[in-house]
Amino acid sequence: MSDGSQLERHAATAVMQKKRRVSLVWIVPLVALALGGWLALKAIREKGPTITITFATADGLEAGKTKIKFKDVEIGEVETINLSEDASKVVVTAKMIKGSEPYLTDQSKFWVVRPRISGGSVSGLGTVLSGAYIGIDGNRAGSPARDFMGSEVPPVVTVGQPGRHFVLKADELGSLDIGAPVYYRQIQVGQVVGYGFDPDGKSIDIKIFIEAPHHTQITENTRFWNASGVDISLNAQGLKVETQSMVSLLSGGIAFDLPKDSPPGKAATENATYYLYPDHAAIQEKKYSIRDYYVLLFDESVRGLSVGAPVELYGIKLGEVVDLKLEFDTVRKKFLVPVTVVMEPERLGIAQVSKAKEVFAGDPEAMAKMLVEQQGLRAQLQSANLLTGQMMINLVFVPDAPKATITTRDGLRVIPTVPGSFERMQEGLGRIVANLEKVKFDQIGGELAQTLKEAKNTLAELSVLTRKVNTETTPKLQATLVELQKTLVEVQQGVGKDSPLNYTATKTLEELSLTLRSLRELAHTLDNQPQSIIFGKEKQANE
Repeated sequence: MSDGSQLERHAATAVMQKKRRVSLVWIVPLVALALGGWLALKAIREKGPTITITFATADGLEAGKTKIKFKDVEIGEVETINLSEDASKVVVTAKMIKGSEPYLTDQSKFWVVRPRISGGSVSGLGTVLSGAYIGIDGNRAGSPARDFMGSEVPPVVTVGQPGRHFVLKADELGSLDIGAPVYYRQIQVGQVVGYGFDPDGKSIDIKIFIEAPHHTQITENTRFWNASGVDISLNAQGLKVETQSMVSLLSGGIAFDLPKDSPPGKAATENATYYLYPDHAAIQEKKYSIRDYYVLLFDESVRGLSVGAPVELYGIKLGEVVDLKLEFDTVRKKFLVPVTVVMEPERLGIAQVSKAKEVFAGDPEAMAKMLVEQQGLRAQLQSANLLTGQMMINLVFVPDAPKATITTRDGLRVIPTVPGSFERMQEGLGRIVANLEKVKFDQIGGELAQTLKEAKNTLAELSVLTRKVNTETTPKLQATLVELQKTLVEVQQGVGKDSPLNYTATKTLEELSLTLRSLRELAHTLDNQPQSIIFGKEKQANE
């Protein structure tokens, strides 16, 4: 107890102090918290959108390494790569930078850039060392989107480039591909940027881009044609070969121009639609709105006749074949080949069609009826190409053809037919063969043998006669000719220039001439002085 009391006496008295409200120790955590919040807010504000891209495979892609580039500028990076739920696709999750939102629309396209040869050019060689990356063709025109389907074929980037897009409708794609060139008078002015089926799936829509200022050459009357490969034609001017370039020869191409003697028309708008013709010659063919269908019934072979074969009148195309098939006629008990053709009366000319409508206004079928029943219009098969064996249908007028009328079959008018030229030739050859079979070649051969035997005997007799002429007649004839030659020499000597006979004849002629002169003088004197016979000739003054 004594020790405790002593400690209490010496212990200092406690002094009570007031506690401060804010300690300096908390300033540092508060500043750190504020700085962290500001950094977090800044990161949230500067954070870009996250998107997903679905590809067929992940070839060349790596999470955390593969970049997304737009015009060679990095705007994103792949974060994760996962399989889709059915494991048929690859889903790539990528983080984009701030400011890329306007380019992420449903019209944007993504693809993996790898080394590639397409359209006659080589692209993506830089990825050989740096690795593949994802390219983007950002399009502001669409609606905002975050889920995309990646393309296996790289599109042609045309964003920001001056020019105009157009759509071509074709029956088939052929050798065309993305990047294929588009030519105007053999100068490349654009390229194919995409293709696919049209909404109804019956044709192909090919999207092209024409660079400025060449897009102004495309008007409402411009026509496009497939310039792939080589176009070879043989006509009256000779062999003609056309091709746009070696690139179009190997990878395909498209060309466009105005048809001959066609006005340009109005300028084409963005995404205007045109039809892609198969070749350059096809763009010159006019499109007609009136199409009349007819049926031709053939009971002969139509080998070589195909859909698209021309129907001609006087060598001018009026239509083409659209269908042909084989049927059995239960009434005639024979096979028939109904050929459906389409006629385009506008090919006759607007003036002629208008006049025809005025003449046959009462009956639309009156013109065809008149041509068939009165003029003898008939259809026949004819060879279109002797080398390929292709056939065509030729409309001819046969005045002596059996009478026929226009009938209908399944709602279509039927034009009567006549055998083709080849069929008539076969019939003629058949008749010739039948007539040849009637000829008695055995009898003719026997008579010919007898004639040859008699001719042989005659030749033998002629040979004997020739020998006699050579041995007997010829020497005597030569002697006679010698004697004749001697006689001619003697005659020439007797009547020659210096012969006595010639001298005597000359003197006689001179005396005869003197006598005739005297008689002429006597006649002249008697004519002037007839009394001179009695009294004698009177003397003249100068005598």
